[in-house]
Amino acid sequence: MADDPKWPRASEWLRGTHAGLAGGLAILGAPLRLGSITPGRCDLAPEAMRAALARYSTYDFGSGLDLRGLEVADLGDAPVADATPEDAFAPLSNMVRDALATHETVILLGGDNSVTRPGVHGLGVPLERCGLLTIDSHLDLRSLESGLSNGNPVRALLADGLPGPQIVQVGLQSFANSPAYAAVAREAGIRGITVEEVRDASMGEVLVEALDLLVGCDAIYVDLDLDAMDRMFSPGTPGSRPGGLTPGELRTAAMICGGHPRVRVMDLVELDPTKDIAEATTLTAAACLLSFASGVQQRLARA
Repeated sequence: MADDPKWPRASEWLRGTHAGLAGGLAILGAPLRLGSITPGRCDLAPEAMRAALARYSTYDFGSGLDLRGLEVADLGDAPVADATPEDAFAPLSNMVRDALATHETVILLGGDNSVTRPGVHGLGVPLERCGLLTIDSHLDLRSLESGLSNGNPVRALLADGLPGPQIVQVGLQSFANSPAYAAVAREAGIRGITVEEVRDASMGEVLVEALDLLVGCDAIYVDLDLDAMDRMFSPGTPGSRPGGLTPGELRTAAMICGGHPRVRVMDLVELDPTKDIAEATTLTAAACLLSFASGVQQRLARA
């Protein structure tokens, strides 16, 4: 695309060329990969998502808002690419906490799903006052016996003291989970919403109801796992399966979460750019980043 001064690129917005409402949003890369059950290069995802923003403008046609009215700070990547999830916990949680001290919201660019546990701790709120919303086809409740991984961040948070009734999981798929871990979810009081339930209603309706379940929490963390999408839309996520959500449904979810006053952090995880085809997964991840940012801009405009 030829340079056009009347077609502002989202990549330039991220680099700080345009700035508006101060303190609205920070972007932090979390290139964790050593916790992945399926070996891959999720550490390359933060830079791939940033680069994909060059394909988008800053104008949200639906809301009529231009993201240049929202200041964004790109804080770079946390030094965790060669760290285990255990070793990455302190630096990641501290960096998220520091970012929230000066910004309304943070987007954490994973990396694999093991970034979610330190991200929740980075909210800086006691776990009994935190809410967790996952958009994922998986429960992420695998056993902790072999250590931390991208398959057990929710199990680890339960063990840390996050109350099960303050966890809502949207987009769960049949044949992508086990009966043993489904029993863990039931016993903990986790609310699970299947992909079929999303289809029977709408993503907008389901997300509003899910966030309402967490209304008593002081701060909400959103884990947006890109493998919640149907495999045809997300070849760059090793865990995706046929029958999942659409890119449009994920963008709707990200927008609603960005607009919610209690949502402080959203992560985008499980993208392996080396497995992607035609940048399909990467472009959706970038679009979710922009949709969340637009929601934040609408939130601040209402304040």
